[in-house]
Amino acid sequence: MKNFAFDKTNYILIAVGVLVVILGFFLMSGDGTTLNGFNADIFSVRRIRVAPVVCFIGFASMIYGIMHKPKDTENVKDGEVRE
Repeated sequence: MKNFAFDKTNYILIAVGVLVVILGFFLMSGDGTTLNGFNADIFSVRRIRVAPVVCFIGFASMIYGIMHKPKDTENVKDGEVRE
């Protein structure tokens, strides 16, 4: 069996990061200001502070998922010890 660059743990970490980024963008969404009226909700704490932090955490977890070194599960094969 070949040693791949990523294992199951890497893919799970990357998928969780993608979901957290999607959640951050969802928190940023909402109605904007139109020509008919000003919407003060565009300057809410959720949109200005919370959502970008959530997106940053998601991007950081994706980077960690990419950089995480998979464990070498196939050290012994046919009586040989590989290092």
